[in-house]
Amino acid sequence: MLATPEQLLQATGETLYMVVVSALISTALGLPLGVLLHVTRKDQFMSRPRLNRVLGAFTNIGRSVPYIILMVSILPLTRFLVGSSIGTNAAIVSLTLSAIPFVARLIEGALNEVPPGLIEAAQAMGAKPMQIITKVLVPEALPGIFNSLTVTVVTLISYSAMAGAVAGGGLGALGINYGYQRFDGMTMLVTVIILVALVQLLQSVGDALVRRVDHR
Repeated sequence: MLATPEQLLQATGETLYMVVVSALISTALGLPLGVLLHVTRKDQFMSRPRLNRVLGAFTNIGRSVPYIILMVSILPLTRFLVGSSIGTNAAIVSLTLSAIPFVARLIEGALNEVPPGLIEAAQAMGAKPMQIITKVLVPEALPGIFNSLTVTVVTLISYSAMAGAVAGGGLGALGINYGYQRFDGMTMLVTVIILVALVQLLQSVGDALVRRVDHR
């Protein structure tokens, strides 16, 4: 039996809730980490090679763990944080932890595109490290940062669908419970169409933001 419109609407809302909350938290934590990865390199103005290696190793480990494995392996932590290992709130924990190192590396890449001459000019004018970061580095990298965050949000949509495999809720759970387990091809098709539409919508919004902040 085809899932009802109410079920489809609820599942879509759950997916958006998971994606938005995990994107906000992972950005709040991944952005500073990405900045630290960039400015602590040996050729940067806050060079700390040892710290950079530690942060880089932590980030690489986080990125190397497949999401589905991470989601299952941190179930005890998830239960401790949100009181349950199933549902949308539980899925947010694994989504956020998987996205933080992903965001950090993307942000680092965006910051690497800032011309070194701008940093040198700011240093020559006596700007302090924090002023360079907030007034020069991040503002100049905004187009790349917004593009990175768009990629992250799109990735989180696909990860949220995987979260349905362990009762994470959202469109993934609906597709599995109705489309796969009940052999309901129509529900599976509708679920895929909604996911594709969400990706297209969010990608369009991200592209518009990139164009808005890109003054080059």
